[in-house]
Amino acid sequence: MSKYHKILGKDSVGNHHIAYQEWGNPEQKKVLIAVHGLTRNSRDFDDLAEELQSDYRIICPDVVGRGESDWLSNPSDYGLPLYISDSLTLIQQLNLTSVDWLGTSMGGLIGMNIAVLPNSPIKRLILNDVGAFIPATAIQRIAEYLCQEPPTFDDFVQVTEYVKKNYSGFGNLTEAQWENLAKKSVKLNAKGEYRLNYDPAISTSLQELQPNQFQPVDLWMVWNLIQCPVLLLHGENSDLLLSETIEKMQENHPLLEIEHLPDCGHAPSLMSLPQIDIIKRWLNKK
Repeated sequence: MSKYHKILGKDSVGNHHIAYQEWGNPEQKKVLIAVHGLTRNSRDFDDLAEELQSDYRIICPDVVGRGESDWLSNPSDYGLPLYISDSLTLIQQLNLTSVDWLGTSMGGLIGMNIAVLPNSPIKRLILNDVGAFIPATAIQRIAEYLCQEPPTFDDFVQVTEYVKKNYSGFGNLTEAQWENLAKKSVKLNAKGEYRLNYDPAISTSLQELQPNQFQPVDLWMVWNLIQCPVLLLHGENSDLLLSETIEKMQENHPLLEIEHLPDCGHAPSLMSLPQIDIIKRWLNKK
């Protein structure tokens, strides 16, 4: 079973709590840090952590504004610079000098930026459906649902319907998996309604943009500096990680391995045994 812990991070106003789950033996030298996507939380990795915990110590943080971590007083602090800073704070406070990193979407962007730092603790990197370039159309699609008035739900039936619609890219999950995902996606508010388990203010940087103002995310300069082994998981129907991006990423990274995952888009759930086995086999390579 996992345990929640909390540490303090710093933002422009003061301090905030960063929550994380820990799986496996805390004395285990092999450490995997798994970081979720934009509107998700650490519970997305429950199935993966269950399978890997006999061989790894697994750290799954809730990025600030999500899950059990604090919401920020200054919404403009939400963004990669603070997420990277918080991740480094977590690594430092846990006295970790060597880790493998798995990042879904946003979690992958955080990992890429840490992997290029001098004396980076990241020795191997797994990117779940995210790469060196994200097209503007994908950013706009994400903004369209993220910037809507946050919904509330009366029951889990409504939650499950919402999750199926908005996270359809996760793939062909079973009904039980969708229901489990729904339970991990919400919290009760003061009125006894279910709300999504993240701060609506994480969309602050996108709210003022007009449709013609969305820009792609270009991280080629970062990607070109990454030297550690990388496993790239690609949802074959993804609109965020395109084939041309993958081909260009291959050109200058001899230690890049790619797995194309069928029947899913952005981003593969990593809940199925075949997907988990791909990660397990890659991590077990010498």
